[in-house]
Amino acid sequence: MKKSVLKLLCILVIIIVIGFYAFYGTSAPKIGLEQTIAKALNGSRGTYSIVIKNLKTNEEYSYDSHKTYKTGSLYKLWIMAAVFNQIQNGKIQEDESLTGDVRDLNEKFKIDPELRELTQGAISFTVSSALLQMITISHNYASLLLSEKVGLSNVKLFLEEFGFTESEIGENAPMSSPNDIALFLEKLYKNELSSRENTGKMIDLLKAQKLNDKLPKYLPVGIVIAHKTGELDFLTHDAGIVYTKNGDYVIVVFSESDYPPGAKERIAQISKAVYNYFLEKAEKI
Repeated sequence: MKKSVLKLLCILVIIIVIGFYAFYGTSAPKIGLEQTIAKALNGSRGTYSIVIKNLKTNEEYSYDSHKTYKTGSLYKLWIMAAVFNQIQNGKIQEDESLTGDVRDLNEKFKIDPELRELTQGAISFTVSSALLQMITISHNYASLLLSEKVGLSNVKLFLEEFGFTESEIGENAPMSSPNDIALFLEKLYKNELSSRENTGKMIDLLKAQKLNDKLPKYLPVGIVIAHKTGELDFLTHDAGIVYTKNGDYVIVVFSESDYPPGAKERIAQISKAVYNYFLEKAEKI
């Protein structure tokens, strides 16, 4: 009797061991997003705030995500959305001409003299070409013309209407948190910010981004990412939606560092680590 029980226990142990290795392989269990990010941040200098959310599985991770920073050019996401809302409401036409005097724009928007890319002359776009330039190469005067057209008061209303409570735009430098920017991208992805047609146009603009030395840098060739960068002084940010066959995900990284080139590289490494994490997890399912 004792031998039978012992034999049965041995069989159960063997089954459990075989099951363990069948699920995990010969290595230790996969680490989670928290450990993945900790490893990618190891040895980093400066401050980082992060949000990651898998839009298929809802797995998410955040680190200091409610901390607010100056946005750099990430505020242009709000301008884009506010413009498309007014296009949808018939207040703005995509082929409408926008013109302005550079000196007047600098003064109206209180552009720091040291940061002025242009000081005089006239500048003009159509609404659609201004949107393209503002998003894909972060053209500041395209942004100023669109801001003038849509009105910053309407951008503030947009932020309030859609619940971006950690974001602000006005006389001071635009401010936001990784949490709010991630929420913007998730709402955009889910067609909650505008019509399906206009949502598609906004995402296409973000997919056409030309500044690709952060989040997309180490992603495999062919991986599509819709994203927007932001830089100002010691700040460097990137935020986007990564599209993969195993599921799409939002990734937002804000940083402040006394060596911004190093922060750019760190953001690229974080992006690579997150992509590999989701890929390896999908392959185990």
